[in-house]
Amino acid sequence: MSDFIFPLSQPGIGIVGSKMRFPVRRVWCVGRNYLAHVRELGNDERELPLFFSKQPDMLVPGGGAIRYPSLTKNYHFEVELVVALKAGGENVAVADADALIFGHAVGLDMTRRDIQKQMQEKGRPWEAAKSFDQSAPIGPLTPFPGLLPPSRIRLSVNGVVKQDADTAQMIWSVPEIISQLSRQVSLSAGDIIFTGTPEGVGPVVRGDRLLAEIDGLEPLAITIA
Repeated sequence: MSDFIFPLSQPGIGIVGSKMRFPVRRVWCVGRNYLAHVRELGNDERELPLFFSKQPDMLVPGGGAIRYPSLTKNYHFEVELVVALKAGGENVAVADADALIFGHAVGLDMTRRDIQKQMQEKGRPWEAAKSFDQSAPIGPLTPFPGLLPPSRIRLSVNGVVKQDADTAQMIWSVPEIISQLSRQVSLSAGDIIFTGTPEGVGPVVRGDRLLAEIDGLEPLAITIA
């Protein structure tokens, strides 16, 4: 018998080859982690990893149709490698970080770019640009012991390739990301981390079909409804 006044659903992500689902505790994101993307937005190339968060119920597991959000006229895609943790800790050493990884997935960090720009110009937090309903489509997790080898990452819109890079081009590697984030917060099983996007981000409109792919992982397809 629950002592809560009403039940809440547990956000979760499908797992390739299993009927089980991965329960999501927190969703973390890394900004400015590919050099060419840092340059295309005119940001500082020498900064430490920039972390922000989305709420777990903003995930869209498996993709599909998502709404064009309110408050924006410049809605952008950002394809990313997502890492799911099976364990956590504080002040994790880089050498120990890969032992915390359960698996990997393809994700999209959807962004209200005009709001982000407005907030940056005013020196305000730009959470509203990143954290909103259906802002984090994600494909199923592929269980993988340790680190995923360097892999091609790409995104196409209506069949036209817009982003095409390699995860080896990350400024901060996955173990470094996990280590740095564990200095900021205590990590735990169920945390997932979007690890940043390469260059080529751009806007989408209603009716656009997006296909996000990383070699070795299940692709992710969405339609802007």
